[in-house]
Amino acid sequence: MTMTTSARRFGLLVLVLSVTSGTGCVGSYNKLVQLSQAVDAQWAQVENAYQRRADLVPNLVETVKGAAKFEQSTMVAVTEARAKVGQVQAQPASSVVNDPAALQRFQHAQDQLSSALSRLLVVSEQYPDLKATANFRDLQAELAGTENRIAVERMRFNEAARAFNTARDSFPTVVVAGMFGKRFAEKAYFQAQAGASTAPKVQF
Repeated sequence: MTMTTSARRFGLLVLVLSVTSGTGCVGSYNKLVQLSQAVDAQWAQVENAYQRRADLVPNLVETVKGAAKFEQSTMVAVTEARAKVGQVQAQPASSVVNDPAALQRFQHAQDQLSSALSRLLVVSEQYPDLKATANFRDLQAELAGTENRIAVERMRFNEAARAFNTARDSFPTVVVAGMFGKRFAEKAYFQAQAGASTAPKVQF
């Protein structure tokens, strides 16, 4: 075997390895893009579900106001919580799903609204005339359905985020992710609300 033949074979081996490595990098990059887009799409579904709930709040508040002399503090809590939700929902999706602190702020605002709405519904039980109002019953049913939808969309978001994070942290994809910095940052997760298993306490 001559030196020239050895050099050619070595060059061919280097070329094959380079092509294989390049193909692997492109495949890993494309997979990360696909999974990242899936997370963003699912985040949009989460926002849609939360927006549906926020849209129900004004009608619910007006219905309650019209049917009973309601506890002012409860009404104020619901209105203020909804306003805070509007503030946190103004953030771009990428700044929330890639930032655990931003997602925590988003979740905290949503949890405050959930808690305020729970108090509103518990207090409304003390007003038979209000409970008998068809509009209130319809809104209550819509709100319950929306809460279920929120839970489902949050679960699906966590699943999409987990799929992305698992792929991102797997070798050799983790090397490709590292090359692009924040472009493929780890996705945050929704956490269960503190005390979610405990029913709200209302003092009359």
